[in-house]
Parts: sequence; C-alpha cells; structure tokens
Amino acid sequence: MSRAKKNWRLGIDLGGTKIEGALLDPAGRVVCRKRMATRQQGGYESILKRITGLYRALARHAGHGSLTLGIGTPGAISNVTGRLKNSNTQCLNGRFLKEDLMRLLGRPLRLENDANCFALAEARLGAGRGKRMVFGVIMGTGCGGGLVLDGTVWTGPQAIAGEWGHMAIDPRGPRCYCGARGCIETLISGGGVEARYQALHKCRQTLRQIVTAYRSGNFQAEKFMKQFFKDFGRSLANLINVLDPDIVVLGGGVSNMAELYEQGLAQVRRQIFSDTLQTPVVRHQLGDSAGVLGAALMGV
Repeated sequence: MSRAKKNWRLGIDLGGTKIEGALLDPAGRVVCRKRMATRQQGGYESILKRITGLYRALARHAGHGSLTLGIGTPGAISNVTGRLKNSNTQCLNGRFLKEDLMRLLGRPLRLENDANCFALAEARLGAGRGKRMVFGVIMGTGCGGGLVLDGTVWTGPQAIAGEWGHMAIDPRGPRCYCGARGCIETLISGGGVEARYQALHKCRQTLRQIVTAYRSGNFQAEKFMKQFFKDFGRSLANLINVLDPDIVVLGGGVSNMAELYEQGLAQVRRQIFSDTLQTPVVRHQLGDSAGVLGAALMGV
C-alpha cells in the first residue's frame, strides 16, 4: 500500500481589518507568514486583488511541491445561491467569492467560515486538544463561533452552525446589520462595544481606552462594563445550555481581557441552567494565528 501523498498547505484568513496568509510544509511547520490590511473601503475587487497577491507571494516558497489552499472568511456560502452571505465585511455579501477566487488563481480551494477555521485549529492543535466537542468563540471586530465534533467542523445544512453572534438577547438593543436588534455581536464584540459606548455617551473610545478607564475606577466605564459582563454571561450561558460542549475556547482581541475569566465567568455561573459550571471556558492557545492555521488544515 502506498503512502498518502504529503502536501504543502497554504491558508488565508480574511478578516475585517487584516488578511493573513501562512504556508505550512509537508511536516506541518509554518515556513512563511504574511499579513496585510484588508482595506474594505476599496471594495470587493480590491479585496480579491489583495488575496490573489498574497497567495502568489506565499505559493512561490513551496517551489514545485503540491499545494492545498483553504481560505477563511466572515460569513458562509449559501447552499441556495452559491453567493456569500452573513459577512460583516459587507462588500462580500451576495458575491460569488469562491468562484471568483478560483478563476483568478486558476485552482481549486475550500472557502470556510473564519470562526470554523479558528475552532478547528484550537480543537486539533490548541486549547481543545483531546476534547470531543469544542466550541470556538471569536470576539473581535465581530462575534462568531464554530463547532468541532470529533475533530471535524460541523457546519449544518444551512452552513450556519455556530453562528452564536446572531442570537438576539436584547430586543431593545442596538440594530444589527443582519436586521435584528440586540444580537450578541452588537453587545460584546470589539466593534459592538465601541459603537455602543459612543451611542450611550456621545464619546468615541477604543475598547482599550474603555477597559483602561474601567480599571482606573471611572464610574461611567464601570457601569458600562458591568452591563458588558452581564451580556457576556447571558450569551455564554445560552450557548452552554443548548450544546453543553466539552470546552469553550475564546479568541479574538476581546478574549485577551483578563476580566472575562473573572467577572465574565461569574455571570455565566449565575445564568447557566445548572447548579455548577463544569464546562471549561479558556483563552486560545494559538493566538491570532488560529484562523489561518485552521484555513490551511481545511484546504483542498
């Protein structure tokens, strides 16, 4: 019996603010990484051009070796239309993103939701290793999730499994781009927190500035963050009530806030439908490389 052929793997993670690519050699080692700004303001064609340039720059390092390609992106491909849907990088919605990239690159590829890429990488290589059901949460510019069962991403028949960010938890909350009010994404993502703070206090502050003010005892920031932790607790308690996963891994910039694992988890314990919280809720192990590594692992 012949051995399975070993491939080089190339992954690209398309985010709201950055595009990152990584090339893995046949042994699974990262041999090259590149990162650039997404520049959403340039529109759809500009993003296609940037992805194409990144792919070609990285692929050169594989020489003549066989190469798989996976791309992680916000949103998912509609099973009905074949177009991208549900992306918070809104210029991608309604576009034949996979087909357009295959045409430009002249090769097959797998396009997958970025949160699914994150979840797969953490399940196989990071904080979720050895766990049967892993739920990966991204709290970054937006808010999403991915579900991995027995080492395989579960997408569901509508390709929306894990879309935790669009559970509505406050019908009087901010209007979301999806059309609903009070989605989790509008309340606890980095972008949502900053927009909500500005709407409430008529003052533009970054998440870092809000957290710094909270830590220094600023009354306005303390009140705001107290509600943030309640919303986080309700969001995660709802998720655990439905799935009861073996572990929840948090990723994205907001996940680096130490208070999430103290005040945030205290709110989860208060709101979960159980007398104890036994599900580990942990910080990512792979840093912001998880998405691009997951994309590489999924490539074709």
